[in-house]
Amino acid sequence: MTSLSSIWPLFDLRLATPRLELRPITDQDVPAAVAAARSGIHEAGRNPFSMPWTELPDDELGPNMARWYWRCRAECSPENWTLLLGIWHEGRFVGCQDIGAKDFASLKTVSTGSWLQQSVQGRGLGTEMRAAVVLWAFDWLGADVAESEAASWNDASLGVSRSLGYELNGITRKAWGTKVETLQHVRLTPETFTRPEWTLKVEGHEAAAKFLKVA
Repeated sequence: MTSLSSIWPLFDLRLATPRLELRPITDQDVPAAVAAARSGIHEAGRNPFSMPWTELPDDELGPNMARWYWRCRAECSPENWTLLLGIWHEGRFVGCQDIGAKDFASLKTVSTGSWLQQSVQGRGLGTEMRAAVVLWAFDWLGADVAESEAASWNDASLGVSRSLGYELNGITRKAWGTKVETLQHVRLTPETFTRPEWTLKVEGHEAAAKFLKVA
């Protein structure tokens, strides 16, 4: 019998750190993701996302999140892909770490974004999950550059970047919901990366890399 993972091998990818498991969000995970988001991600009036999806009413938040997960899957190709990795801590869904690339075969560059529910913030989990995808990108995918960005006031996100060795890479202005924000771009290479003391455990890489046509 044909299995789902044989059709969509990305579902078998697993990244494990000392405290976290990162794996692609499936349809069965969507309710847990929505519950985590509904529990609160940021302070009122301090939305770290350019699309203010966290401010939607409860009856719209879930469908909007599901549509985003489905869209990223539907548009996934070797030329342009975004993996939405759920974050499990102590067996509970607590956030999402994404990693994506355009024209990876030539540019060897990935970008990342993430969120964590407020109840587990301040414990270093954000650093741990970003380090996980950066390790996977550099050591397993062969990336040369990892990029990220955050609103200039987002000290938590920029603090994670600094702790991992990212360097400042210019600023831009961007529409941020109904406002305009200044974005700080950051850039990391294998040479500047401050590696964690722990070792990343990876499962399902070979099939995922073949699916994405990463040599």
